Amino acid sequence: MEIADWDLEGTLFGASCLLLLAGYFGTGLLWGYVVRGLGGPTLGGATSVRLFMVANLGRYVPGKVWQIAGLVALSKERGISASTATAAAVLGQGIGLASATLIGFTSLWTMTDESGWRWLVPGVLLGCVVLGLVPPVFHRVVALWFRLARSTPPEDLVPRKAATWFVLGLGNWACSAVAFWVLVVSLGFEVGLVPTASAFAAAYVLGYLAVFAPAGLGVREGFLVALMAPHLGAGPAGAVAVIARLWTTVIEVVPAAAFWTGHLTRTHAPDPNP
Repeated sequence: MEIADWDLEGTLFGASCLLLLAGYFGTGLLWGYVVRGLGGPTLGGATSVRLFMVANLGRYVPGKVWQIAGLVALSKERGISASTATAAAVLGQGIGLASATLIGFTSLWTMTDESGWRWLVPGVLLGCVVLGLVPPVFHRVVALWFRLARSTPPEDLVPRKAATWFVLGLGNWACSAVAFWVLVVSLGFEVGLVPTASAFAAAYVLGYLAVFAPAGLGVREGFLVALMAPHLGAGPAGAVAVIARLWTTVIEVVPAAAFWTGHLTRTHAPDPNP
């Protein structure tokens, strides 16, 4: 299909935006849930989402620490200790990255034939998840992740809690990956759910690993083009990658900017009882 022949289906496009927004908000709710699981205060859903979305603006600054730093600063206003806020943020990033990696690897499933070897991919992935929940392995993985993040891991973290958080994080990422598939379909392409959704997740992970690129800018798009070109063609895949970047940025930044404006308004509002 030529780019000039694209015909945007408005209802599907709107659905893709809502699904992506749900994925972002779900990640904010998960952060609040992790804070409580680590012994911090119980945050309302709206508060968790607002703090997380505002801090997420730090992703657009080179480096991977600004999002966490912003979340810690905002959390202090809610009585959350810096150590708890940092640990929850680091765990949230790890859960998101692991979830996206798991979804991204499912693309290998579509590349194999119909023989029994095809089931090797989900078998290996499931085995890795189970192995990662074995206490000695789990604590080593968590310690390594926190060491990479230059932070101190929580002492009372157990695999059972982490497994619950991972399932919730996987659901959030599945929602975002499906949202991308709906976006591509709304542009008039007939593409499969699994290869399209997994390409989006895999490109995110590869972009995340590029520390020098703010929010994986450029790197994510390059990998997304490479992964989607076999299904769309090189030209349309490049255009979809650019559209996806604009789509994810607007859906993330506009609500975050609104939350930030509201935060500043409340912060600088005059005291009604001087």
